[in-house]
Amino acid sequence: MTEALPARTFPARTFPARTFPVWAPDAGSVSVEVGGRGRHALHRVDGGWWRLPTPLEAGPDALDYGFVIDGAGPYPDPRSRRQPDGVHALSREWSPAGHAWRDESWRSDSLVGRVIYELHIGTFTPEGTLDAAATCLDQLVDLGVEAVELLPVNAFNGTHGWGYDGVLWFAVHEPYGGPDAYQRFVDACHAHGIAVIQDVVYNHLGPSGNYLPVYGPYLSDGRTTWGASVNLDGPRSDEVRRLILDDAAFWLDDMHVDGLRLDAVHALHDSSAEHILEALARQAAGIRERTGRAATLIAESDLNDPRLIRERRRHGFGLDAQWDDDVHHAVHANLTGETSGYYADFAAPESLVAVFERGFFHDGGYSSFRERHHGRPLDAEIPFTRLVAFSQDHDQIGNRARGDRLTATLGDGALAVAAALVLLGPFTPMLFMGEEWGATTPWPFFSSHPEPELAEATRTGRIAEFARMGWDPAVVPDPQDPATFESARLRWGERDEAGHAQLLAWYRRLIELRREIPAEARATAVSCVDGVFRFSRGGLKVEAALRGAGLASEGSSGSGTQASERAEAGPGAGSGAGSEPAAPRGPGAAGALTAPSGPGAGARRPAVVIAAFGDAVRVSR
Repeated sequence: MTEALPARTFPARTFPARTFPVWAPDAGSVSVEVGGRGRHALHRVDGGWWRLPTPLEAGPDALDYGFVIDGAGPYPDPRSRRQPDGVHALSREWSPAGHAWRDESWRSDSLVGRVIYELHIGTFTPEGTLDAAATCLDQLVDLGVEAVELLPVNAFNGTHGWGYDGVLWFAVHEPYGGPDAYQRFVDACHAHGIAVIQDVVYNHLGPSGNYLPVYGPYLSDGRTTWGASVNLDGPRSDEVRRLILDDAAFWLDDMHVDGLRLDAVHALHDSSAEHILEALARQAAGIRERTGRAATLIAESDLNDPRLIRERRRHGFGLDAQWDDDVHHAVHANLTGETSGYYADFAAPESLVAVFERGFFHDGGYSSFRERHHGRPLDAEIPFTRLVAFSQDHDQIGNRARGDRLTATLGDGALAVAAALVLLGPFTPMLFMGEEWGATTPWPFFSSHPEPELAEATRTGRIAEFARMGWDPAVVPDPQDPATFESARLRWGERDEAGHAQLLAWYRRLIELRREIPAEARATAVSCVDGVFRFSRGGLKVEAALRGAGLASEGSSGSGTQASERAEAGPGAGSGAGSEPAAPRGPGAAGALTAPSGPGAGARRPAVVIAAFGDAVRVSR
């Protein structure tokens, strides 16, 4: 049985400056090659570590360096903080202490229940940099965003990519601006009252620039969908676990990040007495107590296993939240009519009712896609805000053949319904960049592998994958074509166009209404009758036509009409399941709800409509 590692703060090991420590337990000799200063032999110390016996005497300028292992190399430092010339080149010294932080008064409570905005630095702005992203924060504040979640920014080979092929976990991808720009971005977010969540990948490493096996047993014999598994529980895995814990502490502590999104935790194969996720949760709790920042941990998982977010004292892993793909699938299938693959089980509106009432749809029942029973019921005491819900995200868009957003399938009415279900539902809502104005830019898979053989393998593998799923290979964009990457960049000018602006106003209104609802209020009176999905939450009643149009007026039953305290109107003719393709955007024909007049008005006090989007969705109090 593996003994649980004690709680650690960064750095786990303390070495004198410029002694260039590195863990290489199997090496016979290790040297450090310093740019312009030659090669220097390291001495073996305890635990498989190597270092210079005395600090290298050099000036104040940052040094470039790499390690030579048994005569081969130099290779970049596994704990490199900066790779100015790419992942195959020398590392460069960099210290987070060089930044003068301006967020001393910043405190962030738990990010559970907050409005999260997922974005990819490379395609969020035309420049594709952290500094450029910081100039857009005013728009996010105006929308009501409370936290941004950045797709992985760790160093990977090439100029652009999704970020999940990273190989140096501590280093910020240089084309984004490097670590200095990252600190400026976090400072700017906090100055705007926005928390920062960083997506990190500990389940695998990318195919180019991964030199960890040269240094030691970082990988295991196991496999994930994306490559070799990380050695979390095998011989000499303590230092591998230490690397993960130190990296998490680096982001949460040194870089002032408020939370981490942990990628695909179901691919973290760990039989240790203390799972690496529990160790991360314990470490985060200590950082939270010491810094006053949230240190929220959010898992991506398709296990539907409440143990991830169950308290550690109740033998859970103690994470703060997890993604809930079941909500996405239920919303997507019922609005678009897609029922292939994993959407098959979600085709009926009962799936929407189930996720609003139980959190998970697959909570122990049969999954036709997996051809087995799947999931487990959510613990009764776990609030649904511990589940992150969305109608669009990078995976669900980018892993479609064309990378098409919901705007390619749905009209404004149905898009408004999706927004209302996510933002007024009982979950922690997450938006994907641009969805708030109905961005028409796709977000396909893109890469920039410079190695010809890896580029071709990526290209042909992607096409073959979609062909197996029944897609026409001719419609799959070439991930290596720079035009594919360019097509994914947001066009911010769309926000001011009529149809887009109306949808943006609807998102703002929904977020305003969300703030009126107690964070942990469950959805009640959940039903779906004749294509109209209804639920109540925190004193608000939501009615949504899943077709994106056709919601009957409040007075159609002859029981009187209602006053409108405030109404937000938008285009009324959305397309949804079984409908024609989305019509061109433009001002809708539906007018704003108006105050009643005529006989019988005010005879009773019915619900007051406080927001509506045409005849697609209505919110009453």
